[in-house]
Amino acid sequence: MQNIRNIAIIAHVDHGKTTLVDKMLLAGHLFRENENVGELIMDNNDLERERGITILAKNVSIKYNGYKINIIDTPGHADFGGEVERVLNMADGVLLLVDAFEGAMPQTRFVLQKALQIGLKPIVVINKVDKPNCRPDEVHEMIFDLMFNLDATEDQLNFPVIYGSAKQGWMSEDWQKPNDNIFPLLDAIIKYIPAPQRLEGTAQMLITSLDYSSYVGRIAVGRVHRGTLNEGMDVALVKRDRTIQKAKIKELYTFTGLGRTRIQSVDSGDICAIMGIDGFEIGDTIADILNPEPLAPIDIDEPTMSMVFTINDSPFFGKEGKFITSRHIHERLMRELDKNLALRVAKSPDSDLWNVYGRGVLHLSVLIETMRREGYELQVGQPQVIFKEIDGLRCEPIEQLTINTPEECSGKIIEMVASRKGEMLSMEVVSDRIQIEFNIPSRGIIGLRNNVLTVSAGEAIMTHRFLEYQPYKGDIEKRHNGSLVAMETGTAFAYSMDKLQERGKFFIFPQENIYEGQVVGESNKEGDIVINVTKSKKLTNVRASGSDDKARIIPPIVFSLEEALEYIKEDEYVEVTPTKIRIRKIILDENMRKKAGKRN
Repeated sequence: MQNIRNIAIIAHVDHGKTTLVDKMLLAGHLFRENENVGELIMDNNDLERERGITILAKNVSIKYNGYKINIIDTPGHADFGGEVERVLNMADGVLLLVDAFEGAMPQTRFVLQKALQIGLKPIVVINKVDKPNCRPDEVHEMIFDLMFNLDATEDQLNFPVIYGSAKQGWMSEDWQKPNDNIFPLLDAIIKYIPAPQRLEGTAQMLITSLDYSSYVGRIAVGRVHRGTLNEGMDVALVKRDRTIQKAKIKELYTFTGLGRTRIQSVDSGDICAIMGIDGFEIGDTIADILNPEPLAPIDIDEPTMSMVFTINDSPFFGKEGKFITSRHIHERLMRELDKNLALRVAKSPDSDLWNVYGRGVLHLSVLIETMRREGYELQVGQPQVIFKEIDGLRCEPIEQLTINTPEECSGKIIEMVASRKGEMLSMEVVSDRIQIEFNIPSRGIIGLRNNVLTVSAGEAIMTHRFLEYQPYKGDIEKRHNGSLVAMETGTAFAYSMDKLQERGKFFIFPQENIYEGQVVGESNKEGDIVINVTKSKKLTNVRASGSDDKARIIPPIVFSLEEALEYIKEDEYVEVTPTKIRIRKIILDENMRKKAGKRN
């Protein structure tokens, strides 16, 4: 029993966490080196691979020297904080993985703080020491200061450090002495991470995660806290509100490698998956049928941002998607609530509108992108920040923003953040770049990334995390430029677009089908302009040379989903279908828009 180690991996986005787990699986001989070459096994859904980020926490385990090491991969984005908090409950220690050049980043700090509060023992892994400009010793000092600032205990501050390069597949206690394997890291896990305590008594398990199978439905995942769970055992499911349901464990699995192994019984300290329990939620306790004692449920950070979801009612509805009705969207959002802890959904009683609350634009856009790939068509409104009344004051969420940028762009970026009510906290030179920290209202972050990347020619790295609620900071300037709105439905012609290019920038290509009320571009001036891009060239019998100039169209701006969500104004929707992302006015008809504008 003492031969188990439960460990969670904490790292900032792109510091090499998923690559390291893949190398640990290799060390555990779970697949041969020539299989899945160049492929990340852990980030196994398309969205994770495309963005290079981990969204869902995953469980794997490896066998090493007679020990079973359960590895829990956690997301690095603060937007997925709901995922992080629940998986840390399953671990006895954490691997803190940091880049040997960048050091500990704000999102690392967010997850690390949670881990230290729970009392987990850290092992620090300084990765990417093969980089030419790395500074492992400075980074080591930075991490010590960070843990000290996060109120780590003396035992936690006395952390072991392992250096290496996950990409090259080596780890060592001295970064100047590379070797050819990662065994020093696995040895450190066994030596420093405490074994799970064996608690005798009646069975207890907190459901901290869930899996889904199209054959057996929802699967409860968690760590057995006390006692033993057996297959076929009758248990009590204690809900968050302390109501009790009878249930039966039909099948019991533990994690082996990348898969699951069916087993007869699981002792306290191990992580397992249970099939056959209905109606459970994350945070419920599986307990003894005769003496059901609940464990403390998981606390989850509250949502800070909301968006309106609605059915697609544009003239093109149903042409590109499979699931288009309000029933489809409602069922999909309810399914998402089962496993997405930080999400809330409120249905409007008299219309097909849902208010969806989440932890940030990224959190909500990942849900929208996933739905879109599953064949859903829907429309979403502008992200809105959730305000709270605290001690009679109107308060709003404030985020800690870190921007790492080339020196020549720093002035413009500081000015840009200041105009959005950001306050500069610190500024330091890191190698040939500058790292600036701000406190900024969440409202100010919406649409900021695009501007920062434009100013820095794509060089700046921007990260942010939720800090706290503070009194309202005042109005923030919104996008000044108006929209170019299509006058009628039809095909956009290069001839008419060429003539309209001086009015602004286009979002559409020639020959694209558009509809009345669709936003086809951004105006150079304030205020919306209604334009006709469907006018074709009238044929004449003039054949003089030079009378028929070729249309020269500037390439259009193509938005990603997040960029579109951050770009739109209050009176606009983003229409999302499996093949297209369009921006449109909520009221498509121009005359109706004018009437509504007068009423307001």
